[in-house]
Amino acid sequence: MSVALSDLVSYLDGYLKIDEVPDYPNAMNGLQVEGAPDVRRIAVAVDACLATIAGAALWGGDLLIVHHGLFWGPRTPMIGMAYRRFSALVRHRIGVYSAHLPLDVHPDVGNNIQLARALNIPLDGTFGKFENIDVGVHGAIDIDRDEIMERLRNALGIEPRILPHGLWQASRVGIVTGGGGSLIAEAAEADIDTLITGEGPHYTAIEAEEYGMNVIHAGHYATETVGVKALAAHLAEQFGVETEFIDHPTGL
Repeated sequence: MSVALSDLVSYLDGYLKIDEVPDYPNAMNGLQVEGAPDVRRIAVAVDACLATIAGAALWGGDLLIVHHGLFWGPRTPMIGMAYRRFSALVRHRIGVYSAHLPLDVHPDVGNNIQLARALNIPLDGTFGKFENIDVGVHGAIDIDRDEIMERLRNALGIEPRILPHGLWQASRVGIVTGGGGSLIAEAAEADIDTLITGEGPHYTAIEAEEYGMNVIHAGHYATETVGVKALAAHLAEQFGVETEFIDHPTGL
């Protein structure tokens, strides 16, 4: 089966609330590169890079849906790395659709909610303000630190690292996938004693110690694989198209 690219983009824009969820100025959520007019195969990946573009091309994908798109900083000439990526997309007629914060915070296929479900952590609130939205979630659960670490290993296939500055027995766990380590102060305001995120700046180790909080780093990449996988499953069910996750871990 196939779906018109225009219909698919219109559906994704509405489902992910692309025009409603704020993001960084140059994130450019939505369709970033136009590809084949009819989409039979959708590849998904965390990052739009040469490796995932090559993987999508090898699989025969018509569209690559990513969490981190092609554009972030100021506009640059289409030369060097930018040209190599774009020319590969054009050569293989692969479109690119990007959803950054809209995918993080989505109530069904979002990175945060999907990781919480994978860890069997019930949620009852949000925290961590970015413009007019909260980017983190939290919930009450009686669980020890070792059990959280084991659940992360099983869910993501990684070895998490912990800053063990809180109580051994957690009672409120917060989740912000990706680079959410800078939200320790906001987590403390929400009475979170254990924060799960992807990574954090050096200074946040001191913050965790002084706030008396457990902070678990499970990898920026790993914690953001869950959203694109869930979105792929949703689109396969919605449109009957084939989907494939293109795995390209960064080690971070």
